[in-house]
Amino acid sequence: MKLTPLNDYRLISGAELTDRIEAAHPWPTTKLFNLPLIRATRRDVAKNILARIGAYRQTTINFVNAHCVNTQRNDLDYRDALKKSDLLLPDGIGMEIAAKMHGKVLGENLNGTDLFPEICREAEDQGTGIFFFGGQPGVADRAADWAATHFAELRIAGTQTGFYSVEDEDALIERINRSRAGILLVGLGVPLQEKWIARNRHRLNAPVVIGVGGLFDYYSGRIPRAPKLVRAFKSEWVWRLAMEPRRMAKRYLWGNASFLAHTASQALPRTSLGERVNAIAKRTLDIFVASLAILVLLPIFLAAILSIRLEDKGPIFFRQTRIGGKGSPFSMIKFRSMYIDAEARRAALLAQSDRTGTCFKMREDPRITQTGRFIRRFSIDELPQLFNVLGGSMSLVGPRPALPSEVCEYHGAQWERLGGKPGITCTWQVRGRAEIPFKRQAIMDRAYLKRTNLWVDLKLLLCTPGAVLGGRGAF
Repeated sequence: MKLTPLNDYRLISGAELTDRIEAAHPWPTTKLFNLPLIRATRRDVAKNILARIGAYRQTTINFVNAHCVNTQRNDLDYRDALKKSDLLLPDGIGMEIAAKMHGKVLGENLNGTDLFPEICREAEDQGTGIFFFGGQPGVADRAADWAATHFAELRIAGTQTGFYSVEDEDALIERINRSRAGILLVGLGVPLQEKWIARNRHRLNAPVVIGVGGLFDYYSGRIPRAPKLVRAFKSEWVWRLAMEPRRMAKRYLWGNASFLAHTASQALPRTSLGERVNAIAKRTLDIFVASLAILVLLPIFLAAILSIRLEDKGPIFFRQTRIGGKGSPFSMIKFRSMYIDAEARRAALLAQSDRTGTCFKMREDPRITQTGRFIRRFSIDELPQLFNVLGGSMSLVGPRPALPSEVCEYHGAQWERLGGKPGITCTWQVRGRAEIPFKRQAIMDRAYLKRTNLWVDLKLLLCTPGAVLGGRGAF
């Protein structure tokens, strides 16, 4: 839409001029699937949205995630609706993975659930009203109540359920226009909301119209949002699948597989065929096996959490900086198996290590709790690393991630074990774990990295449960 020219023969305020300048800001974009995705931070996008209202600039905003990409491949009307949008915002880990496959860079994950509070904050400051349209009966009302509770000065222009008669559409649009809302949030789900917006945009007075999908469900409390830990590891879709498995199974299981295959087919010509196929196959395997494992093993997760908490009231998880692929540090997460002061006591025990060389291991380590001994015996302490896998800092199969202090002692060809992404299991993990000296571990890791492929990974994954139950080298 056009921005009203500055020479429109009326006096404008300094604030309006500032809004016009901000609204005309040319956002950098990353083109994926022939769609220009905005590269920005959530805070900057929220500010720009409100500036567009102040500058009288009509704007249509939609989000693009893996499900959207799948849908637009077969739905021409939906594809046209996306292309008519003024701003397209990347949503979810799927778009991040696609960008990496294509060798491109995205900004922040601009999903609507995280962007919404930022928009409310800016709208409250500017006195801009928001109209909530969509969701099951009562859902839009409760989402609006959440916004009004957390942003006391925010003006709620109106609410409307997504279940209404087509014959009432004219009256609905008239009601939205009478509300004088600056922002209309449309939560009818993909692709209905985008088509509804495209069909009716010329009749809507609201300067900004945003298709927000299931946002109202989260803020109304109908569907609980994933815990912060799950979100931090970019695994919110796994939580959503767990909350609504029957409704979401096709979208997230079959849909994600289809999305990754489609993304791969577009990315393959850009790099070495063999390397790209292997990398895509490995990442696809990581995502699906880790996601399913989290769902299947959820009772074990809960039992471990309860047991750790009851034993000494300390934190459930233990985070530690490890060295990943190509020497990049990352935060690895485990269930805590030691007493809280374990790191402080480590130096006094180094001389009692049961394994010579770089890595410290002790069979009767006094720092390990009773719960810790059990979860270590069956490698339950390693299960939270599945979230590292989903987040991309680890793989299911690869050299075990080393401590920075251990890496400092590497010499010769041992550095080569940092040549690939670290894993939860590896060759020496299934052949004896801690009983194998570090020098031999390094040789086995280097050999794996030189011949890694999907079949090797599958073989090691299939051997892992037996190695865990056998318990050899588990201390």
